[in-house]
Amino acid sequence: MNLPHGFLTQITKQLGSSLPEFELALLQPSPISVRYNPKKKLDSLLGVSIPWAKEGRYLDERPVFTLDPSFHSGAYYVQEASSLFLEQALKQSVDLSQPLKVLDLCAAPGGKSTHILSLINSESLLVSNEVIRSRASILSENIQKWGHHNILVTNNDPAHFKNLHGFFDVIVLDAPCSGEGLFRKDKNAMNEWSLSNVELCSQRQQRIIADIWPSLKQNGILIYSTCTYNEKENEDNLVWLERNNACEFVSLAIKPDWGIEESKKERAIGYRFYPHKVKGEGFYLSVVRKTDPTIPTKIKSKPILTLAPKKFTERLTDWVSHFEDKEFIVLNELICMVSKSHFANLEMLTNQLHTVLKGTAIATPKHEKLIPEHSFALSIELNQGMFPQLELTKEEALSYLRKENLEVGVGQKGFCLMTYQGIPLGWVNLLGNRLNNLYPANWRVRMADKIE
Repeated sequence: MNLPHGFLTQITKQLGSSLPEFELALLQPSPISVRYNPKKKLDSLLGVSIPWAKEGRYLDERPVFTLDPSFHSGAYYVQEASSLFLEQALKQSVDLSQPLKVLDLCAAPGGKSTHILSLINSESLLVSNEVIRSRASILSENIQKWGHHNILVTNNDPAHFKNLHGFFDVIVLDAPCSGEGLFRKDKNAMNEWSLSNVELCSQRQQRIIADIWPSLKQNGILIYSTCTYNEKENEDNLVWLERNNACEFVSLAIKPDWGIEESKKERAIGYRFYPHKVKGEGFYLSVVRKTDPTIPTKIKSKPILTLAPKKFTERLTDWVSHFEDKEFIVLNELICMVSKSHFANLEMLTNQLHTVLKGTAIATPKHEKLIPEHSFALSIELNQGMFPQLELTKEEALSYLRKENLEVGVGQKGFCLMTYQGIPLGWVNLLGNRLNNLYPANWRVRMADKIE
């Protein structure tokens, strides 16, 4: 691999005599890894366990994920193994049994956010933010597939969070970076690399940290990560943070056989992943506890969330698990399910931020009927036994996901769940001699079957 000269100089200083092993690792195929959804268990979990992530698995070969119905049902997420170390950062620095308010600041396409949702409890709230509008819609889709309702997806600049003083217990910042850790996965990352870009990234990362620091509460946790190796974007930013703010670094317990390196510079502590030592890509992570006294700002917000009419919510009692913990609101003619315990927070955040998704869309009222929404089919709160179901073969499931005609359920009428390996894929409306495929048109699979 023809590495950029400036990068080679930098990485040589870091690695010394192990540089040849690093260069050899970059010539090897990238490991394939997934993270399973613990709320949508498949009958069998393939692969070898990733030691720092309970639901993480390495796969021997890369399947065509687009042609696997289980992927579209939210049964698993395709995610790079090193980034799953976020699980250890959260488990070792935060009491996950408590209700938490968490911000995933640069969240698209959704790997970290879906991971966080699997780790925090149902009484917690995750704000999943993405600055770029087109990527925010991809984030929303992946969040819906994962099936949790204690979520708010937003499309905002980091500076928009400044007014939320002391609001968040945890902020996860996977900062935009120069992408050195992705050289073997993404050749564009290597082609676009330059010393000047590293400097620009470092400055941008500092601006982002400065923007969101006020919204972290005192004793709250900032988890900072990048997919790059250089100190400018990693240790130097954390040294800068510590020099300008009251904070302390949290040490994490790591096992020697994981191959992760602990990094220290002044008082900053971080964890480095090199591809010749870890079965994964290049990655860096640090956990920071804020000790700055921060008085939470009380923000007055006007009531803007409309509760759903009782005549509809009463009919949802049997549709939704743990009905009493939910609040139901009307958004753009949709009835959506949100967390009752965070209703006031959702109203305040809706006043402050540009929201893309609030909770889970349940149904659309139409002529006194409730038409179930696709995201509700994927929800882990769906009371699956209350609806007729049709289990599909893989070929039938792919036809459904392509919005093709299906010859199933002949003679039956009403809304019916399409399932694959027992996990819902979405709805159809059975009309006796035919059916309406209700899979979202903008989500449909466009790939043809793989030619063997």
